[in-house]
Amino acid sequence: MQTNPTFTSLVAVGDSFTEGMSDLLPDGSYRGWADLLAARMAGRAPGFRYANLAVRGKLIGQIVDEQVDIAAAMGADVITLVGGLNDTLRPKCDMGRVRALLTEAVERLAPNCKQLVLMRSPGRQGPVLDRFRPRMEALFAVVDDLAARHDAVVVDLYGARSLADPRLWDVDRLHLTAEGHRRVAEAVWQALGYEAEDPEWHAPLPTAPPPGWLLRRGADLSFARQHLLPWIGRRLTGRSSGDGRTGAQFSAELGQAFWITPADHTNPGPVTDWLRVGH
Repeated sequence: MQTNPTFTSLVAVGDSFTEGMSDLLPDGSYRGWADLLAARMAGRAPGFRYANLAVRGKLIGQIVDEQVDIAAAMGADVITLVGGLNDTLRPKCDMGRVRALLTEAVERLAPNCKQLVLMRSPGRQGPVLDRFRPRMEALFAVVDDLAARHDAVVVDLYGARSLADPRLWDVDRLHLTAEGHRRVAEAVWQALGYEAEDPEWHAPLPTAPPPGWLLRRGADLSFARQHLLPWIGRRLTGRSSGDGRTGAQFSAELGQAFWITPADHTNPGPVTDWLRVGH
């Protein structure tokens, strides 16, 4: 990996983690680590282009069917692919199928970009996710194997103690806070060879007294009512939070993706203010 490279384009592929939930902006849209990374990369490369194709709730098969070929055809310098974790959280998960689909995605994307980036997704501490850890770790073993075979970069977020801290996770306990997304953007930035802006992104948060019993039980009840029960309901009825949605830079009307670029690369600003390029 070169040091301080000049990449001129980025395409992000995946699910809610890459879409940016729960880094909510005042206008109701999501930002997330991929948008933050794109803005930083744009400051180093005039004419930088970016497209985020990720959609919440997508399984790896849907990512392959709906995003991978589109991303491969865009000819980006960098493509990020994070997927499969939603599969591992389903009651029934065929890890052999997940491996085959992730392999298919990597084999399509790696030859069509200068650098493919894969991730070992962060894992929050807590009993709910603990039951799924064997599957998660099996998924990450696949990621490591594919990266070695296809010269992809692996960003190890799972091994970062800071990202296991519940304080960096939103109240739904499935998505990172704005600070969590900032740390992920820094991790990917460094993995791509750029000079560190926050060398301690992986450092644990300062210790703090745990909340009292009443606060914890209240948070548990709120989580179950607002997030866990609706999530279970969607699983039982075959629905997804991503139904009817497309990626931020995908036009359902035209049936194709498009690039966005900052009006001024010296001050890229948030990607929500960038200009659309092409169709």
